[in-house]
Amino acid sequence: MSFDSFSDFLAMGGHGLYVWSSYALGLVVLLANVISPMMTRKRLFAEQLRRIRREETKS
Repeated sequence: MSFDSFSDFLAMGGHGLYVWSSYALGLVVLLANVISPMMTRKRLFAEQLRRIRREETKS
């Protein structure tokens, strides 16, 4: 499929809003799938470090 101009490409034959919002939503989901485990891992390590420090002060 070829387009005459960049604005025709963005319009996608009148379906541009649906097409580009679908791409944006897909990108948000992919980013959430990458960022969420990293944040969970960071929080887990911080909790474990606090637990270790608390146990060391008790001894």
